[in-house]
Amino acid sequence: MAYNLKETLNKKERLSPGHRMCAGCGATIAIRNVLRGLHEEDEAVITCATSCLEVSSFMYPYTAWKDSFIHDAFENAGATCSGVEAAYRALSKKGKVKKNHKFIAFGGDGGTYDIGFQSLSGAMERNHDMVYVCYDNEAYMNTGIQRSSATPMYADTTTTPVGTDSDGKGQNRKDLAQVIAAHNIPYVAQTTLVKNFKDIHVKSEKAIYTPGAAFLNVLAPCPRGWRYDMSDILNICQLAVDTCFWPLFEVIDGEWIVNYVPKKKLPIEDFLRPQGRFKHLFTPGKEHLIADIQAEVDRRWDDLLKRAK
Repeated sequence: MAYNLKETLNKKERLSPGHRMCAGCGATIAIRNVLRGLHEEDEAVITCATSCLEVSSFMYPYTAWKDSFIHDAFENAGATCSGVEAAYRALSKKGKVKKNHKFIAFGGDGGTYDIGFQSLSGAMERNHDMVYVCYDNEAYMNTGIQRSSATPMYADTTTTPVGTDSDGKGQNRKDLAQVIAAHNIPYVAQTTLVKNFKDIHVKSEKAIYTPGAAFLNVLAPCPRGWRYDMSDILNICQLAVDTCFWPLFEVIDGEWIVNYVPKKKLPIEDFLRPQGRFKHLFTPGKEHLIADIQAEVDRRWDDLLKRAK
């Protein structure tokens, strides 16, 4: 698929301004750029799990979405999207639907990694012609910054508060992209908001136009939960990939492809230091906690490189 940055950026906006998402929110930047993967002549049906994105972009009777939009419960965005896609196929065969539609489900990490995982897994296993997009901000941000299974180890959240008896969340984050790749679907990719957005644009178009099920995992920082300066969002994302905390890769029909290998792999503290949720790790005597995170990042990066050989 040929890529033209100017043409892609000049496509019509499918998520309009005026919604109620926070300034500096990574989710809306991610969603706007995912939707640029759609061809302008095509229409989309969007299903969205309960989340910051849903409650802030669709407050009846007002909507920020240009395409058809369905608000789902936390647990069933994958099921709803797969059901609509199946109905579309049936109606198309009967000649009752003429226009070309694409089907995209959006969910945060709480509605994807955790509460909605069962319906996501079912939709992927059935290989519906749809894309599930997780905007991963690494906690339940909409309900008060509670930990999810996407929350990194030692992060400070309202349910894993840092104190005299706690260093934050005690477990490593789930590797959801690897879990979904194990469903043997046609396309899985991990991306974030780096450089000129080419990576997310190209992967979004591939996901939308690859026949069958596709999954995109997009790191989408949250200024409230991560506690960084709003203007630093793109720098935070670049540090995530340069430290290999968030590698950029694709799995196409079972073949693992690493899209970016840093010329100089940065230490994980470069990614952690700008974020207030990791402030406690930089106090004297906590060096071993940063070493724990570094060891896990290195292990996962080495495993990814082996898979891609």
